[in-house]
Amino acid sequence: MDITWWLAYLALGSFVGLMAGLLGIGGGGIMVPVLTSLFVFQGIPHEHIAHLALGTSMAAIIPSAAASLWSHHRHGAVHWNIVRFITPGILAGTFLATFVAAFVPTRGLALFFAFFMALMSLQMVVNIKPKPSRGLPGPVGVASVGLGIGGVSALVAIGGGSLTVPFLTWCNIKVTHAIGTSAAIGLPIALAGALGYTLNGWGDDGLPAVALGYVYLPALLLMAPFSIFTAPIGAKLAHLLPVTILKRVFAFMLLALAIQMLAAVF
Repeated sequence: MDITWWLAYLALGSFVGLMAGLLGIGGGGIMVPVLTSLFVFQGIPHEHIAHLALGTSMAAIIPSAAASLWSHHRHGAVHWNIVRFITPGILAGTFLATFVAAFVPTRGLALFFAFFMALMSLQMVVNIKPKPSRGLPGPVGVASVGLGIGGVSALVAIGGGSLTVPFLTWCNIKVTHAIGTSAAIGLPIALAGALGYTLNGWGDDGLPAVALGYVYLPALLLMAPFSIFTAPIGAKLAHLLPVTILKRVFAFMLLALAIQMLAAVF
């Protein structure tokens, strides 16, 4: 593989970490469309492009999800009773959704991703926040919500924060605790998603020799460490830069990347 691709993965991992620290967002919205374009340019078979982008992104966020969980736990911001009840649903939803994704063509996955990113971008621009109006449902209800969050997260390769935080704040959980609890939930999402995409791609014809199922190892090994390295830099910049304005700019960038992904696969 040409050194240009290695440098591209290094740059992508660094940028994802910086944005995660600066704006508190997961990396899937950036990684999936950019990886899709890189895989197209590398000549990877079209039918595997979106699956590889999703699987690699899920695996790449495992280290940062673990670091985020530990950080929020140290600050006492994780409601472990919620994590305990929601995790079975999260694991099942995420893992099962990878089997669904394996049967969906690349273009179908790209369309779903673009639609979800458009909704995320809209939410970031207008800053829609649900008003706290109720308490948490029972254990079965929480697990059912986890099933849905995990399923959507696997199909767009996110840590679930864009879904979990609004749900928890709607259930009268303090925002800082909602964010911390969401961070803890992000780890099982990443683990189940990475495992599911690995198993579903195992032995598939046409995959690169350096892929583990639908996880492309060169991209994973270069992106993951650098995203962890740049995340603290982004966190420091968050105290110096106008984050509200940056979030809106970033929302338009997410939308542009999603459109670029559609152009690449269509």
